[in-house]
Amino acid sequence: MSAPRVSFVSLGCPKALVDSERIITRLRAEGYEIARKHDGANLVVVNTCGFLDSARDESLNAIGSALSENGRVIVTGCLGAEPDVIREKHPNVLAITGPQAYESVMAAVHQAAPPSHDPYVDLLPPQGVKLTPRHYAYLKISEGCNNRCTFCIIPALRGDLVSRPAADVLREAEKLAKAGVKEILVISQDTSAYGIDIKYQASMFGDREVRAKFLDLSEELGKLGVWVRMHYVYPYPHVADVIPLMAEEKILPYLDIPFQHASPRVLKNMRRPAHGEKTLDRIRSWREICPDLAIRSTFIVGFPGETDDEFEMLLDWLDEARIDRAGCFKYEPVRGARSNDLGLEQVPQEIKEARWHRFMQRQQKISATQLARKVGKRLPVLIDEAHGTSAKGRTKYDAPEIDGSVHIQSRRPLRAGDVVTVKIDRADTYDLYGSAV
Repeated sequence: MSAPRVSFVSLGCPKALVDSERIITRLRAEGYEIARKHDGANLVVVNTCGFLDSARDESLNAIGSALSENGRVIVTGCLGAEPDVIREKHPNVLAITGPQAYESVMAAVHQAAPPSHDPYVDLLPPQGVKLTPRHYAYLKISEGCNNRCTFCIIPALRGDLVSRPAADVLREAEKLAKAGVKEILVISQDTSAYGIDIKYQASMFGDREVRAKFLDLSEELGKLGVWVRMHYVYPYPHVADVIPLMAEEKILPYLDIPFQHASPRVLKNMRRPAHGEKTLDRIRSWREICPDLAIRSTFIVGFPGETDDEFEMLLDWLDEARIDRAGCFKYEPVRGARSNDLGLEQVPQEIKEARWHRFMQRQQKISATQLARKVGKRLPVLIDEAHGTSAKGRTKYDAPEIDGSVHIQSRRPLRAGDVVTVKIDRADTYDLYGSAV
């Protein structure tokens, strides 16, 4: 009897990608084959995103495509927390589960296509099945979020913060390193709040106890001998404790911090932690300890009530902060978000558009200036794609998918996953260009 085949669609952020990896690992462990196409599979699992209206539309379209190409569809993920929305558009889906509902997904799969497990054939790598390239992997340290930002519905979709014990996280990281992963990207909804829900409880890892705390986890991950990159960090005061580890090259000199704005009033209306001025002081003090530090961030323009002066304050703050990499979103009134009910005046779409363009132009200048400082330096680069003697990779200052690249020429063939030294010859707005030495 041939093994049942499951086609899989994974949408949304890296945290959803980790959920997909966990489900696929379970499917493979139970003898299911993962099909590359919907056509010919026994069923399709669609892991959805529901954060923005554009993401909801993409998820609903993906469900529709799966139904038309296959007909047997199980829906999971963030949009699964709103089954009525899905059933209204697609009443014929087999089952709907919410985010992180691995058991419910597996139960629905079992019902639709019972497994035919063969213990002699169904062998899994110890690190599980990964959807990223072999040389990097996402490491999720917690689920949910305790923050109540008014523009965000993540806590409603994924619940409050639930931290994994430090030993569980470190065992997974150790398996990844042993499997040849060169870069571990630490992710969660709020990485710097890690462990607060379990009162930083210690757990046994090897011969020692490790607390479930941002600093302690960073120290232990820094011993694995791989690149460790911190994502989704809030600018709390205790983040400063981790900066010396970056200066000592234990973990990468990189912080992904979603600042969102600089105006105190806008931040207050967003219910975001930290005040713009204090944040600038913190950034200065971090760079005093680790001058090499790269900061990536995301911002929202056109939040309800944002004035011209407050937007200008954001541009001035950008100049002062010298953020290395920044993404900018035009505010969307997400269904269910409390920002819709604050009684603040909506910013017209054309003003949002104009502010977004001005923000991106300002950030492009900052990015170009920051990158120009790297010309002439020799930097370690992790190769993401290789085509003989030309390749594309990333420095320690750039995360995959969202940041810039290094375009490399080499006298010898390069391979994805290699770490090579590259002399930087030139830079443009977002990327670097150089030669392997």
